[in-house]
Amino acid sequence: MNGEASLREEVCRVGASLYARGYVHASAGNISVRLPDGYLITPTDACLGRLDPAKLARLDLEGCQLEGDRASKTLALHRRIYAADDTARCVIHTHSTHLVALTLQGVWRPDDIVPPITPYYVMKVGHVPLIPYHRPGAPEVAERVAERIAGARAAGRPIRAVMLERLGPNVWHDSPAEAMATLEELEETARLWLLSRGEVDPLSEVQIDELRRSFGARW
Repeated sequence: MNGEASLREEVCRVGASLYARGYVHASAGNISVRLPDGYLITPTDACLGRLDPAKLARLDLEGCQLEGDRASKTLALHRRIYAADDTARCVIHTHSTHLVALTLQGVWRPDDIVPPITPYYVMKVGHVPLIPYHRPGAPEVAERVAERIAGARAAGRPIRAVMLERLGPNVWHDSPAEAMATLEELEETARLWLLSRGEVDPLSEVQIDELRRSFGARW
């Protein structure tokens, strides 16, 4: 239980950090972690800035709730991400301002919402496809995301994030801290792209290949 207790504290710490810095507002956003025998996820309509470790929803591997406050309605999507990517240990969803604004204005490409304009975006985030708009909690979204994960893996360029049109990003990694760092880099790149008004050239293929060879970038 010590490991689970630490994860509960970490989810609350990450939630408070995201809320304090404006990555989430009101009761928007959710965080989950995968356990050996189930999942933890933030409760439905909970403010990520004021989470209680004891009230996080605890679920079994089938998604049946065992304890805590009622689980977020996005649980099905989170479980589908974990099933599609066995390296994922944490999923974070936010309504990050610049990323949502980007989908309102128009993304760079459906398969890449922003171009590779910085080395750290290439190294830390990678390709991020757009998932067309569906209402919050729509079951079709989970299947669309799983298809994107499978397609990216088959193409030899696995992804760790998708962008839900008009809603926000879903980012996953092997810990809450790593997932948060990936989200931060993604939101910052969207902000830079919007500020540049799309008038900056992407990194060249030669520059990207150097990042692949030097740092193992998955672009």
